[in-house]
Formats: sequence, structure tokens, C-alpha cells
Amino acid sequence: MKFNELGLSEGILTTLTEIGYEAPSPIQEQTIPLALAGRDVIGQAQTGTGKTAAFGLPTIEKIDEHAPSVQALVIAPTRELAVQNQEELFKFAKSKKLKVRIVFGGSSIERQIKDLRAGAHIVVGTPGRLVDLIKRKAIDLSQISTLILDEADEMLNMGFLDDIEFIIGKTPETRQTLLFSATMPDEIKKIGVKFMKNPEHVKVKSEMTADKIDQYFIKCKEFEKFDILTRLLDVERPPLAIVFGRTKRRVDGITRGLKLRGYRAEGIHGDLDQSKRLAVLRDFKAGHLDVLVATDVAARGLDISGVTHVYNYDITQDQESYVHRIGRTGRAGESGQSVTFVSYNELGYLDAIEKLTKHPMRGMKPPTKEEAYAASVAVALASIERDLAEGVEAAKFSNEVKALTGKFSAEELAALLLQSRSKDPDKMEKVDVPAERPLPALKGSGRSGGNGNRRGGSGNYRGGNRRDNRDGRTRDNRDSRGKGYKVEKKAAGKPKRTASEKKAGFVMRSRGDK
Repeated sequence: MKFNELGLSEGILTTLTEIGYEAPSPIQEQTIPLALAGRDVIGQAQTGTGKTAAFGLPTIEKIDEHAPSVQALVIAPTRELAVQNQEELFKFAKSKKLKVRIVFGGSSIERQIKDLRAGAHIVVGTPGRLVDLIKRKAIDLSQISTLILDEADEMLNMGFLDDIEFIIGKTPETRQTLLFSATMPDEIKKIGVKFMKNPEHVKVKSEMTADKIDQYFIKCKEFEKFDILTRLLDVERPPLAIVFGRTKRRVDGITRGLKLRGYRAEGIHGDLDQSKRLAVLRDFKAGHLDVLVATDVAARGLDISGVTHVYNYDITQDQESYVHRIGRTGRAGESGQSVTFVSYNELGYLDAIEKLTKHPMRGMKPPTKEEAYAASVAVALASIERDLAEGVEAAKFSNEVKALTGKFSAEELAALLLQSRSKDPDKMEKVDVPAERPLPALKGSGRSGGNGNRRGGSGNYRGGNRRDNRDGRTRDNRDSRGKGYKVEKKAAGKPKRTASEKKAGFVMRSRGDK
């Protein structure tokens, strides 16, 4: 199916062609005709399936650009997702020249009020800031014709239910409501019953975890994680990678360590001010950074194209967060890879994750120090050859070159150049990343052998302290949780392991095996 078969206007179709949209995704194909017909829709699909266009295109289609009132409201759980939605909607609305405003906590509310007074057809915002604006009578929702709840399950997880109900109560009962959620807990169903008119349920099964992403785990001790991470980065050389840590302290420690060792890395979490977080994300999307280190604040909703690798420095305590983390890669039909570091006590969480994703993870043997060094030297050699191909102004240094070549051989000078551009593991800065407790072992887990005393006893336990910041709440304070080596490719069913391989926690094969 093509976009021109969905009932969209010529102006929007031209815009879609200009920005490179060719064919609708399953959620777009099923949702857009229903939304254009005025139906309420509950869309169930994972992040990265094209939900913004699914609700944005029909919403834009129905807006009267000549009317000055706010006609559509999009509620998103985080500032990052709100920014992403606003940017996408602005692009989609190019042909109608609509005003798409954004409101969220952490930025000047006075500036946002000024923008709203200057006119808005669509407003995108986080629940806390929207409540504040309504109470200040700075936003009028009486003319809303379309209300969109994006990542509704995440908003409920973050404690926004009362805010959402308050906001919905300020919109007309005649409105159209589009609700999107990755999961469908009872609370979401209750919202559908209470606030929606005979909603059509569109469910799109995500296959990203099964077909698009190669998933591995590495058994390691806490103090081994950082060196393993940097060796993986040196051997695999991912163009764009995200490293997930469980806490803000962890993210800061990993980021500091990566910078010390010469990687272009920055971190984001809930304690950073909004301008800094957005600047980091812009740099990462633009390719000015190689590694983004993040808490789970970045796992939901962020559409960052080109991410090839996700490294779970800390395994997640709830399995849905794992799915959202690794969903940062393997997008738009591209392949991706995830690697999860796990302690012996945490192996049971792999079983719980596999049960949810229905996709076994394979054990990986981490690259050795020697393999990482060889990869670093190869990169250095390639960069030297590239620079030489671009030309060297030898005449500028003729006297110095004669002096050096008179004292040292060409082999010595070339070796020094390679040494200066490669990372010798024996000479690297020592990095101490703040330690975190491993998660408690899952009781009765087949993989861990399990006598864990994990509270709650279910595979979906969510632990910890939640931050309650109404201006853009996140769960950052939740204290939850190549080229030089080979891993065994998975055949149908689980591979048989030798006794030594079971003990090691991974399957090995020689480099010559196919």
C-alpha cells in the first residue's frame, strides 16, 4: 500500500515525498483511515513503528489553518518525546503552515505562555506543564477536536493518571481521542472505556526484537564491565552506540571514563537541565558523538536513526524496559545488535526477558585485550593511510625531516606514529566506575540455578524510588536495574553446550567455523 491510497490530501502527500516517506508502516496503514473517518483509536505498537505519523497525518489533515484556536493536543510522558513529536508534526504540517507549539517543564513557562498567545493550532506537552498552564488559564482547550495520548502506559508508570484525567476533563466531549501504548494494562483499558467512544483497537505486533536485532549477553563481574565495554567499542567500532546504565551516578561514571579513554561520549539523565539534554541529543543525532550514555529516560520514544549497537551496562529489572532499550537500534528495516552485561546472580533475568521477547539471547565471549589492541592499531593505520592520501606538506618540514631520518630509521618513526594514534591497553587511564549492586537473583530460575529471594516473585517486578517531578517526571531515580571474535549462530532451538561451555556461560567456536 502507498500513502496516496489512505485518503490524504495532495499537499501532505507532497510533503511526505519530500521528506522521504515511501510506504506506510503497519500502524500507519491501519490507523490513518480510521482517524480520518473520525473514529477513536487505541493503537498498540512498540516505539519506532511510526506512531507519530499514524496520529499526526490525519490530525493535520482535519485542522483548519485559518482558525486561530488550539485544535489538537498531544500529551507525551517525557520532554524528549514531546520535542520529537513537535519536530515531526511541524515537518508533516509544512503544506498547511500550521503553528505547532511545545510546552514542558524545565523551561520558562512565561516564554511558553507568550508562544501560545502568539497562536497555536497544535500543542504538544508533558502532563505536569499542561496542568500548570490550564490552572493559569494560559491555554484554552475548549476547541480541541483531536486529543492524542502518546506512550500512555509510560505516563501511567510515571504517575500521571490524575493529571491526564484532569487535562481530558478540560477538552470537549465531542473530541476525537487517539491513544497509543506499547502495552495494554488494565489502567489503559479503563481510560478507553471512560474517555473514548467505542474505540477501534489496532494492534501491531513488533518484530524488531526477533528479526532485526542480534541479542547477546556477556557474563562478567562488576569490576570487569568497563574494560569489556571499551574493548567491544574498539573491536566492533559502532558508528553510533547507546550505553544504558541503571542510575544517574552510573551514567556519569561511565561517561567520565569513556572521555578519559578518548571516546566521543556524552551522557543524559533527569538531573541535566533541559538545554543540555537537548544539545547532547542533537550532537548524537548529527554524528558529533560516537557514544550516548543514558538512563532509561532515553529508552522510550526517542527516534534516533543510525544507532547500530546498544550496550546494557546494567541489565533491566523489568523486561519491557529491556525491549524499549534495544529498540533504539534495528529501526527502519536496519539490523542492529545489543549486548547485555550480566552477573551470575542476574542470569534469571535473561530467562524472563527471553520469555517476553520469544527470542533467545546468545552468550558472547568478550574480546581480549590483545584483540582490542589489534583493532585499535588497524584503525590507526587506516587513518594514517587516509591522511597520507590527502597529501602532506613535506616541504614545510624538510629540515626537521632530514634531522629525524638521520637519527632514526623509517621503521622507528612509523612505529612511533602508530603508537601515538592507537590505544595501548597497558597504558590506558585506569577508570573506576561507581559500583552498583547486582539485582537479586530470580527465585527458581533455570539459568541462575536459583535460590534468589527476589521480592514480589514475578518476572515483571518494578523496584525502587520514583522521582515525582511534575515538570517532566522521569524514572531516573529508580534503583532498578566485530571483528576479532566469534559467537555461535543460533540454529532452530537452543544449541547443545558442552559442560565447559555451560560453566563459562557462552558457546565458543573457532574462527574457521562457519
